Amino acid sequence: EVQLLESGGGVVQAGGSLRLSCAASGFTSDDYALSWFRQAPGKEREGVSCISFPNGLTYYADSVKGRFTISGDRDKNTVYLEMNSLTPEDTAVYYCAADTNRNSFAPAPTFPLLPYEYDYWGQGTQVTVSS
Repeated sequence: EVQLLESGGGVVQAGGSLRLSCAASGFTSDDYALSWFRQAPGKEREGVSCISFPNGLTYYADSVKGRFTISGDRDKNTVYLEMNSLTPEDTAVYYCAADTNRNSFAPAPTFPLLPYEYDYWGQGTQVTVSS
């Protein structure tokens, strides 16, 4: 089965940057999507970015567009989320999630992303942005 492991979370001051990593294993197809979700206390889980394979197309929620960059390294089976200009509103547990139920004809993801479409999840990594 697919396994996902996030890393890179921590505490950063407002305006700072962090890079999250998601190490993935167990894929049996070249067609899948990896997304980053976040969940702050008392709020619903929010999808912030998505990358689809094998084409490598990327997608962003309006809340992070222009500040976050998602990228993937297929040789290392790892996706990254570069987060810049962080604000306290970005404080959350960040989760890596995989959607393996897709193919090359699937439509481009639209936001908000739907958590129930993702069949594998990592344990999450805490990101705290102090003011």
